[in-house]
Amino acid sequence: MRRVFVLIFLALAPLSAAAQDASDIGQSPAEQGVLRSDAKDLSEFVWINRPIVVLADSPQDPRFIQQMKFIEAELDELAERDVVVLTDTDPSANSALREALHPRGFMLVLIGKDGMIKLRKPVPWDVREISRVIDKMPMRQQEIRDRRGIN
Repeated sequence: MRRVFVLIFLALAPLSAAAQDASDIGQSPAEQGVLRSDAKDLSEFVWINRPIVVLADSPQDPRFIQQMKFIEAELDELAERDVVVLTDTDPSANSALREALHPRGFMLVLIGKDGMIKLRKPVPWDVREISRVIDKMPMRQQEIRDRRGIN
């Protein structure tokens, strides 16, 4: 199983980093927190952010729409947990994310700061549920202790 995660990470590592679009200038932090799958190289996030990848076959997929509403309503909660959201709604593009994660229709994937898959769901999840999963991670618990000044 660990080998599969390493292979996924290695498959995603060579994605080229795209320059931030000029239209991003002046956007609120909440708007900048939702990116397209080809907007960033996932290796940039290792040890810095926890990517949430939301995949669907169409931007009109009701599950995709509901998931994005959940996320947009609680972007502050996700930002507090160093989450960045990546979306991909174009199966014909054969992105590296799709090749590595093999979605069947809608899929939500939480990737830890270590680059490993922590959660994979075929249905939308509320940010509160996602936050609970993140808050149980040892690295997140250490972040909380560090923030409180407890060793």
